[in-house]
Amino acid sequence: MAPQQTGSRKRKAPAAEAGAGSSASRGPGGTATPENGEGLLLSKKQKRPAAQRSLLRYLKGREVGARDCAGARGFEGELRAYAVHKLPAILTERELALGTLNKVFASQWLNARQVVCGTKCNTLFVVDVHSNHITHIPLLGDGAPVLARDQPSCGIHAIELNPSKTLLATGGENPNSLAIYQLPTLDPMCLGDRHGHKDWIFGIAWMSDTVVVSGSRDGTVALWRVDPDMCHRSIGWHNDVGLPMYAHISPRDMEIIPRASTSPTNRKVRALAFSGKNQELGAVSLDGYFHLWKARSTLCRLLSVRLPYCRENVCLIYCDELSLYAVGSQSHVSFLDPRQRQQNMRPLCSREGGTGVRSLSFYQHIITIGTGHGSLLFYDVRAQKFLEERASASPESSPGPRGRKLKLTCGRGWLNQDDLWVNHLEGTEEFPNALYTHCYNWPEMKLFVAGGPLPSGLHGNYAGLWS
Repeated sequence: MAPQQTGSRKRKAPAAEAGAGSSASRGPGGTATPENGEGLLLSKKQKRPAAQRSLLRYLKGREVGARDCAGARGFEGELRAYAVHKLPAILTERELALGTLNKVFASQWLNARQVVCGTKCNTLFVVDVHSNHITHIPLLGDGAPVLARDQPSCGIHAIELNPSKTLLATGGENPNSLAIYQLPTLDPMCLGDRHGHKDWIFGIAWMSDTVVVSGSRDGTVALWRVDPDMCHRSIGWHNDVGLPMYAHISPRDMEIIPRASTSPTNRKVRALAFSGKNQELGAVSLDGYFHLWKARSTLCRLLSVRLPYCRENVCLIYCDELSLYAVGSQSHVSFLDPRQRQQNMRPLCSREGGTGVRSLSFYQHIITIGTGHGSLLFYDVRAQKFLEERASASPESSPGPRGRKLKLTCGRGWLNQDDLWVNHLEGTEEFPNALYTHCYNWPEMKLFVAGGPLPSGLHGNYAGLWS
């Protein structure tokens, strides 16, 4: 049976830019190899000519587009490895105005200047970080009317790009549904709705260019396969109303989170992370457990383990380089290596007033932590310590570590001072934003950070570009 087709609003897609970058990108670490025997006579320390190691020469070459020159790729890897330690200390903030949108929960770089975001008010939009121009993307509606729900919509909690950056997965108009868009045009492609989740989607992870997994509050994990030929079938138009069409798909496999004896009704999936190295899918549930599946054409559960800190485990990431999962909770980041029965990596404490870890990202062995107290922290997993502030050079003091954690504090953003604010919170001196999402654009050495007020009853937003 051919997939059903549904219409969505026609729009002009945001212009695609070259030079995509994201929090999941990795810099090449290889060095140039000599093409003849003369290279064998070089000393071990001198792996390429000194002229090619010149930063000035490299930057000048990049300006004129000489990206394929000998040694350039290796130099980029070295530059990023150096920047991962030095960049956080020199970043400066420029706030971005998002109008009256409510709480940005998810974000991903589309290219060098555009970031796609999802909000609590169920808005999907693209912001140009250069011009601050915002383009709203219509959400995909279910094939059948959605029954009225007692609770308001939770919005869009996850946005993920596939490895080749040709497809984007996120929530639909109904937050229980999985929507797939084509890139770079953001045309609708397909929607997983009626035969999928029965509650809000909180986590999404791509296993390959055509296989994506979603996790929901209904305690299930669903595996979806996207047919590449669907791109050609879903670009037709309804002749009578002129709306683009998209297909409706069903999951290939669905797995239920095992019941915990202490909390059988709180198996809500909160976050997912995929290990391409091991072909394994990790998930955290709000009953305080970490679950692991072998992920191929179907999902085969390997284990479920109790987390050391069980309150508000809301974010999960995986680091291929270190073979570690990191889980963010109310006050700690815990590290898990499923192949080790006893964990040797001690948890780190965010110590940000108990407001919780709200977003995490790995780059090499540095983990960036977005807190509920409006700050970003940076932790070196290998050294097992936070990056520290550097003292400025002066006649009275010598340069060196101060021994104080490096912390970037974000701006005030926008807050709707409605009746709730006036009656209960007016006069509060400080009300920081929770940083629900952040993503790096390493080729441009920029960091996008967004969120909003932590209390659920407050309406507001924050977005900033750190560069």
